[in-house]
Formats: sequence, structure tokens, C-alpha cells
Amino acid sequence: MRIAVDAMGGDHAPALVVTGAVQAARDLGMQVILVGRQEAIQAELAKHDTSGLQVAVHHASQVIEMDEHPAAAVKAKKDSSMTVGLDLVKRGEADAFFTAGNSGGALAAALFRLGRIRGILRPSISTIFPSLTPSGFCFLLDIGANADCKPDYLLQFAMMGSIYAERVLGVTTPRVAIVSNGEEEGKGNQLVQETVPLLRASKLNFVGNAEGKDIPWGLADVVVTDGFTGNVIVKLAEGVSRLILDVLKQELMSRPVTKVGALLSKPAFNSVKRRLDYREYGGAPLLGVDGVVIIGHGRSDAMAIRNGVRLAAQTVENGVLDAIKHGLAGYQALAETPPE
Repeated sequence: MRIAVDAMGGDHAPALVVTGAVQAARDLGMQVILVGRQEAIQAELAKHDTSGLQVAVHHASQVIEMDEHPAAAVKAKKDSSMTVGLDLVKRGEADAFFTAGNSGGALAAALFRLGRIRGILRPSISTIFPSLTPSGFCFLLDIGANADCKPDYLLQFAMMGSIYAERVLGVTTPRVAIVSNGEEEGKGNQLVQETVPLLRASKLNFVGNAEGKDIPWGLADVVVTDGFTGNVIVKLAEGVSRLILDVLKQELMSRPVTKVGALLSKPAFNSVKRRLDYREYGGAPLLGVDGVVIIGHGRSDAMAIRNGVRLAAQTVENGVLDAIKHGLAGYQALAETPPE
């Protein structure tokens, strides 16, 4: 297993990216290819004991910064760590690519270098979302790749999400729902109302509309929406979870009696914190491009990087890419119009 890692991507690059990649190589026994400015990477590697580990460095002279326009930066910077890393995947020199850098840049670079899977209209950024399903989470997509969508896009997102949930998350016959402003059929905007018949006519296990409150309560294993709505859901959930944890901490530490209760409840609180911690999940799979690409949070630390590399390896091992390619023909009502 060879995972190319964008060593220059993220708020804490290259230091914590290198640390996380070294941990992945040590813990998971895989080859990690650190892509980026060689001198900076080597300086960070010198801080770690890499004897016996499969850690390689592949030089790339440029970096797509977090505040750059994605498509323009990808076109202008042909030797960026993102472009070079994705080229390794394209040439078969790496099995997957992970980056915690500019997510729009990662999407644009993946489209330019790898292209879409034949028949896929739009790629989708997806994420594991904590919920009360038996597995402890659901799979939410799109969360930012496509702010404006068509019904055929959402149908394909649902198909790809269902395959991922089965192959990687171990969910048998995943329940699929679409985000709407009401549970009843007929609710929703025009996009939702036009997508629902397509989902019902498909071979997916479609269970209907899901309101925002239904997502964490486990109504479905795969939740599909447009990228604008999905991004708002994820960012709001991040903020609310941090607020709840901070308020609980303040209240528990405010009085002697509650401090004792907090001490006794610490294992349970730590467990809850882990379930809500994005670092545990590693990153967001970019589904629909012709290669395995995982996009990490911009503020990823070493733990998040390590788990992002692990997620990339799991996606490869479970054959998600081939499953999506072969699965396209097995679902009804897929759009037959060529990609725009």
C-alpha cells in the first residue's frame, strides 16, 4: 500500500503532516510518500526515527495556499504538491492521495489530473457524520464540491455513498435519505422534489426525506444533499458540538459537587469527545474521480493526518473505486446525458 501525502497542505504543514505520516507508516505498516519541498520535508523527518519505515520523499517545488483561487492556482502551479501527488496516483506509483490543503484546490487538481469516472456527472466530497445508527455514524454527501446541483447529481451521490457505506463502513443495505425541510413526501425545494422519484425508482434502499434533526438521530445510513446545504450542516454541527462540550466543561468545573461528578464521569465524557472529534475520522473521501483521494480538515494535527492516511488505505483495500465503476450500470434511472 502506497499513500502519497501532501506534506505542504494544511495549517500545520509540513511539521504535523510529517509527524502524522510517520505515525501511519509505523502503525499501519504501509509506504508513505511525502510530496512537497524536499528540504523542508527532510528537516522535519530528521526529528523522527524512521529506521525500518517505508517513508519516501517526492519533491514538488510549489504549494497551493489555502487562500488561493482553486482552479487558477492548479493551472498556474504545475509543480504543486497536490498536482505532483495526484500524478503519482495517475501513473500508478501511488495507490491513493491524501491532502489537508485547500479543498477546492484538491477537487480541481483531482479533476484535471485524474478526471471523473466514466459516467459520473459530478464528483462529491463526503464525510462520516456522528449519529445514533448501529454503526455510530452516517455518511453525508455532498459537503462542498457542488453548491448547485441537478437531480441526476444527487442520484449518483446516493449511489456512490451507498457503495462506500457498504464497502468501507460495513453497513449492509444502507438506508438512503435526502435532506429536506419536511419528512412528508412533497416537501422540499424543486431539487428535492425532482430527485425523490429518481431515488425511489433506483435499486437504492431509499427511506425518504430527512430533516436536519433526523441526521444525528440515525434515520439513515447515507444522507444526500447539495454541496451548499451539506457544508452548512457540517460546519454548524462542528460549532454546536464544540459549544456543548465547552459549556459542559464550564458547568462541571463551576462547583465542588459537580467537579466530583465530572471526575467520576470522565471516561464517559472522553468517549463522547472521541465520537465527536473529526480527527478520529481522518478526512473526507472525494468520490467520483478516477482515483482514491481523501481531503483532510485544514487544521488537521498529527492524529488527523495519521487517520486520514489510514482512511485512504481502507478505501483502496475495499475496492471502492472499482465498485463505483461497476455499480453505475447496476442502478436504474441514471442520467444518460454526457458530463458538462
